[in-house]
Amino acid sequence: MAAQVSAGEVKVADVDAAVHAAMNKFQIPGIAIAVVEKGKVVMAKGYGVRHLTSQAPVDAETLFGIASNTKAFTAAALAMLIDEGKLSWDDKVISHLPEFQLADPYVTREMRVRDLLSHRSGLGLGAGDLMIWPDTDKSTKDILAGLKHLPVASSFRSEYAYNNLMFVTAGEVVARVSGMSWADFVETRMLQPLGMQHSRAGFSRIAKDNPNWATGHVPYEGKLQPFFVNYLEDFQGAGAIAANVKDMSQWLITQLQHGKMPSGKELFSATQQEQMWHPHITRIPTAENRERYQQQFRGYGLGFAIEDYFGVKKLGHGGGILGMVSQVAMLPEQQVGVVVLSNQQAYPALTAIIDEVFEDVLEREDKDWVTELYQSYSEEKRKAYAQLGPKVLAAVQPALPAQHYTGTLQSPWYGDVIVESIAGELRIDFTHTKKLKGKLVHYTGDTFVVKWDEPLLEADAFITFNMNESQRVTAAQMRFVNPDITDFSFDFHNLALSAK
Repeated sequence: MAAQVSAGEVKVADVDAAVHAAMNKFQIPGIAIAVVEKGKVVMAKGYGVRHLTSQAPVDAETLFGIASNTKAFTAAALAMLIDEGKLSWDDKVISHLPEFQLADPYVTREMRVRDLLSHRSGLGLGAGDLMIWPDTDKSTKDILAGLKHLPVASSFRSEYAYNNLMFVTAGEVVARVSGMSWADFVETRMLQPLGMQHSRAGFSRIAKDNPNWATGHVPYEGKLQPFFVNYLEDFQGAGAIAANVKDMSQWLITQLQHGKMPSGKELFSATQQEQMWHPHITRIPTAENRERYQQQFRGYGLGFAIEDYFGVKKLGHGGGILGMVSQVAMLPEQQVGVVVLSNQQAYPALTAIIDEVFEDVLEREDKDWVTELYQSYSEEKRKAYAQLGPKVLAAVQPALPAQHYTGTLQSPWYGDVIVESIAGELRIDFTHTKKLKGKLVHYTGDTFVVKWDEPLLEADAFITFNMNESQRVTAAQMRFVNPDITDFSFDFHNLALSAK
């Protein structure tokens, strides 16, 4: 028997209270939210400040990096081109990108456009993200050339593993098929017709006379630290869009109207939306979500996560940048959608606000979602930071003299990583990434801890050198010091560094 569609409505006062409570508990400088219901914007509002120092206020037109909420735009861009008869979801990727190549020849040959958008490529979580994160100098051509060197983590289409580079590839398919760059296509063919007049397909594309954009904030050593990043511009089709909630409300209405924009014109067809909203790979719900949301299934479509939420269908996505997170969520049967953007990285705060919106819509018993999610979040953080840093060893093996470790290492997909001795200190330089410079602190034997010059990255890593009989480096491996804290996009473990 199908779940009964509730007759509840959004209660703006409850949403407003939840935002204030979330900002207070989670220490969030600024939040913006839009809620749409039955084709109308019932709320579009900003709270707090966009930068702790400037204290400039957040409003409904303040731009944030929406990060991976960009992925649905890339999927929709392809849907539009499919509606125009220019390609198919089942086209082989190599038909449009002849140079596309993964480590497995079979996967290279059989990868379809829909596979790029559904996290089932066989690559591992975040594999290759160091080619685009944080802020590298690599071109799309470089990124595509590096794909064939990434290690395979599972068989093709067998497991869900979140991967950004397949969406970068999908963005390049948009470019090749349309004849314009992914960014130009998104802005001229999507954002402009949608009336998303201030949103842009990259931070550098924000109008120079528009100062109304937010800076991220990272909690570090008990204090919020403003931390600017360029809204993941290198992520392109995987995460580059800058948007505000006023604009995003138009996107939500279009989604809930099966591709029909508020203007009445069609952006993409309902037929293609059915493909985007269809689970292409499934995942087992967590025990926490089974208990909290009565979740029986979850999966991923094309640019959208799809899950059971108290017996109704929920679609959405999250997005994360260091210091900034976003969340989109929709209940299609109830014709309700929410977007929340924030300039702090406490993602559960956004989840709690959305849960408060949906609680009224589904006429569920009142629950303090902000307090519940804050308690679980703070306990999780407490445990993670209680184990911070490498374990203290009872016995430490000595290192060789510093000059034995110097030289250039090379990853076949990233490029050169230089280790050198400067003023008595071993230094490491990821040559394509300005933010990845740091020092090596000896741990034991030929293993060191990389301490980055920018501590807000929270990405300390072990590096272990392999030595030959002449006590020279032949190779090196890296791994997280704090895997429960460091963002998965620092995929050091995939580098396979060898001496040049």
